[in-house]
Amino acid sequence: MILSPSLLSADFAHLGRDVEMLNASQCDWYHLDIMDGVFVPNISFGFPVMEYIAKYATKPLDVHFMTVHPEEYVERTAKLGAAIMNVHVEACPHLHRIIQQIHAAGMKAGVTLNPSTSISTVEDIACDVELIMLMSVNPGFGGQKFIEHTIDKVKRLRRLLDECGSKAIIEIDGGVNRETGARLLAAGADALVAGSAVFRADDPSEEIRILKSLDRA
Repeated sequence: MILSPSLLSADFAHLGRDVEMLNASQCDWYHLDIMDGVFVPNISFGFPVMEYIAKYATKPLDVHFMTVHPEEYVERTAKLGAAIMNVHVEACPHLHRIIQQIHAAGMKAGVTLNPSTSISTVEDIACDVELIMLMSVNPGFGGQKFIEHTIDKVKRLRRLLDECGSKAIIEIDGGVNRETGARLLAAGADALVAGSAVFRADDPSEEIRILKSLDRA
């Protein structure tokens, strides 16, 4: 199981400290949520903050664009050193084209589906991407309650990927904690994004260790 803590929930007054904590922890990736206030009703952070994180991070950057026109940021994201660039199905009318752009820039391509978006929207590109992420909350804000029907959606997406022979990883973002994380992994998820569960814990590094242990439960 891959664990990708979301720095959206970090303490931005002590961001360097939190990055160093993640460097020393058992987490696998850093999840960076980019919001523009247009595609989602919130603004998070942009390239100056990402460049700082990239400078000190020792693990792959999992960059999730919740923006309109993410194609405009492919080259700059690649220059940042990101391992994965993840875009929303709903924001990309020419989804296959941006997947090609991401690959051409040297990154792995991910696509994300909102809670109300059918998995049928990724059927035709399932073998062209390395990651498909399901939002288990409505995108735009951290700390929301987990949407229960995500469990069944993970199962259906796993069947779709198995049937078409896709090697794409299934990642889940939103409301992930010890309880929901265990259920998501049992349903077929491969990667979990955890924000509030990690950064609001009394001991974030220990919480990461516990979440990683769910894969062995």
